Amino acid sequence: MTLILHHRDILQNGTQIHLARATLTPARPKSLHDHDFFELVWVQNGKVRHHLPEGAETLTEGDVIFLRPGQPHGLQGRGDHALVVALCIHPDIIKGLGKRYPHLKGHLFWSTGGPAKAFRNMGQLAALNHQAGVLERSRCDVLAAEAFLLPLCSDLTTERLTDNMPAWLRDACHSAHDISVFQSGAAGLVAQTGKAHAHVSRSMRKHLGLTPSDYVNQIRMSHAARALTTDDAPVSEIASDCGIPNMSHFHKLFRAAHGLTPLQYRQKFQRQVVQPT
Repeated sequence: MTLILHHRDILQNGTQIHLARATLTPARPKSLHDHDFFELVWVQNGKVRHHLPEGAETLTEGDVIFLRPGQPHGLQGRGDHALVVALCIHPDIIKGLGKRYPHLKGHLFWSTGGPAKAFRNMGQLAALNHQAGVLERSRCDVLAAEAFLLPLCSDLTTERLTDNMPAWLRDACHSAHDISVFQSGAAGLVAQTGKAHAHVSRSMRKHLGLTPSDYVNQIRMSHAARALTTDDAPVSEIASDCGIPNMSHFHKLFRAAHGLTPLQYRQKFQRQVVQPT
């Protein structure tokens, strides 16, 4: 018989999210448990055996699991000091986010099939734990729950990095968001991998359906759009910051990405908001 946990027993006094830390014992769970709330679990230290109806998988430090109601599971420590952090989240929080942000469909808590899985590297895990500490000191209400969840969900869904992408390519794609990298274009991204351009290009096409130039230019045009609406720097200066001194080429890329010229974009999303005409 599967044990079912209920949010009414955990989320009390108006709280909408509850954080718990636990050092797991090496004993295999006698049975799986289910819950009527959403659960976010990450491995803080050591190795964990994650038991599911279809089998078991080994989780390591930095692995993050997104569990929905109706997904029974169990956790087992592997070796000493297997530490996990778990969040019990009221179902209305996740349902509300899904309605307000339709692009989340198919990802994380809003995925289909088995529990969604992500990975946080050392720096990202440190940031996640810092935010968990902030959450613990909060009222754990709707505002606190969303303040914790939204940055994490945004970070994990905006880049479309697939689960089976090689670590070297995933890291290079993250690094490409640094201005010192994307200013150098595709060559800057490729240099982060330490591999041949042709190999990087084949790998990116396989996992992202994009060439290195396509990927970097997406980042450049996002940077340009932010710059156009947050300061008054000349368009030529913004283009140069993007690593595209050729203004004709910059305008062509920007219009393809945003459907407007840079000046039209600035007028629509900066000046018209502050000084509507």
